[in-house]
Amino acid sequence: MIQISALPAFTDNYIWLLQDHRTQRCAVVDPGDAAPVQAWLEAHPGWVLSDILITHHHHDHVGGVEQLKKATDAKVYGPASETIPARDVALKDNDRINVLDWDFDVYAVPGHTLGHIAFYHHGLLFCGDTLFAAGCGRLFEGTPEQMHTSLTRLASLPEDTLVYCTHEYTLSNLKFAAAVEPGNPDTAARLEKVSAQREAGIMTLPSTLALEKLTNPFLRVDETSVKEKVDERNGTQNRGPSAVFAALRAWKDKF
Repeated sequence: MIQISALPAFTDNYIWLLQDHRTQRCAVVDPGDAAPVQAWLEAHPGWVLSDILITHHHHDHVGGVEQLKKATDAKVYGPASETIPARDVALKDNDRINVLDWDFDVYAVPGHTLGHIAFYHHGLLFCGDTLFAAGCGRLFEGTPEQMHTSLTRLASLPEDTLVYCTHEYTLSNLKFAAAVEPGNPDTAARLEKVSAQREAGIMTLPSTLALEKLTNPFLRVDETSVKEKVDERNGTQNRGPSAVFAALRAWKDKF
């Protein structure tokens, strides 16, 4: 059985830690800072860091890789089309890797960055900065069409999939979601719950795809309520889903 927990980093990042209790090997996802991982390893003698999974090249996701690689000789997996420090295995769309005896499918999900990838093992999704709880990543390199396609692909996974994104943005994302769909009872209930969690210092992740489909406006661009709100803000037009997505993302950037 593999246990998954979060190592907080910086102000709002989570480094995901996967522990295989049979072998005392562990893996981390997107270690932007080596210190939280090294502190955990020092506090848990006998555990070996065997693998490092990287979703994209931004510093808050790769900043700790070289230090951890030197200290542990872990194998580093990352997107083939981005510059990833100390990368051993370059990954492309539809590749499959085995980490801690679990198979992970690799999905190309461009948008936040052009080479961004996600790792999927049945029931678990490590999606970096593509899909967030109640939101999605900013478009630093890709187009709205690319990001909409990437999110649609992730949303097609089983509804009980746990979503392990890498930032604690849920509360601010839900405030935006409530502005987009003020009449959505699922969003209102989730906002109330998450507000209480954050006040108590409790993390809000992982999410599930089922919950995201009910409350994440970026996965709801086909919903009449979302389209109508976008039209109300931008002047009525008959828009396709990726155009609705583009308008939503531009609104969120200034929200």
